[in-house]
Amino acid sequence: MNTVALVDASLRRHDDSLPPPPLRASAVQTNPTVIPAQAGIHVGCVPNGYRIKSGMTRLVVGLLSLLAWAPIATAAPACLPMIGERMAFDVNWEFINGGSATLEYQSREGGGYRILTRARTNKFFDLFKKVRDTITADGICVDGKQQSTAFVLDQHENRYRAHKETRFLWRQNKVEYIQNGKTDSYPVPAGHLSVMDAFTRVRQLPLQPGSTVRVPVFDSRKRYQVEVTVADKTKRLRAPWGERVECIVVTPRLKTAGIFSSRGSITIWMTHDSRHIPIKLRAKIKIGHILAHLTDYKEPDS
Repeated sequence: MNTVALVDASLRRHDDSLPPPPLRASAVQTNPTVIPAQAGIHVGCVPNGYRIKSGMTRLVVGLLSLLAWAPIATAAPACLPMIGERMAFDVNWEFINGGSATLEYQSREGGGYRILTRARTNKFFDLFKKVRDTITADGICVDGKQQSTAFVLDQHENRYRAHKETRFLWRQNKVEYIQNGKTDSYPVPAGHLSVMDAFTRVRQLPLQPGSTVRVPVFDSRKRYQVEVTVADKTKRLRAPWGERVECIVVTPRLKTAGIFSSRGSITIWMTHDSRHIPIKLRAKIKIGHILAHLTDYKEPDS
């Protein structure tokens, strides 16, 4: 096979509009492993076209939040039906409100997509630990599947500042990790995802109580299979649109620290339907737990 042209090093050009070449079967590890279990109950959660707008959302941006820019008017990528979806969360430390968060899926030129999140503490918690974290995860569709192209973490926590970039050079089967002006390269087969893309991939899988899913990820200089387990029993939680909905309980086994948690310990309650909307999240930190509750939801664009 001829050598594939190098991917542009600029983050803004990883997902160029040219159709990607087919991947070599030996280099692709895109399909997550799903171990099926017994069928569960599917419950509809949000009527089509319905938008929840809750007064509980305290800040414009939060602990998974959106930069206030207009979305680019381009066609939605075929592998990501969530384009236009937006979620906002109240984030608590135990029972004390600590901030808020949003997450939004956007389309990009050339058929790409962007998952944009930001973390922000409120004025009270700013006195103890001021947090203004932003995550930008970019990707494209390759053969109908997600392929990460860039993952950027901007951390602002008290006096600590960090800008970390992960560039998925999937045509070359490698990843570049950039921090403090230093670039390190790692051999990573095409098909590996950022943690935000992996979360999105899991949402699209036919999750059932008792099942286990494994998705290939690269995060914080580490390449591994994140294992996601679904508890045997479901739980009914109140959604921000007013009704109680059936939720599956999902636990990803992370080997790296994330925006929500210290290493490895996070639980997500998702609606038990095809959308798998996260209603509640709980993450273990050094002291206590962080709890995030969905307070505002906008459906994907039709």
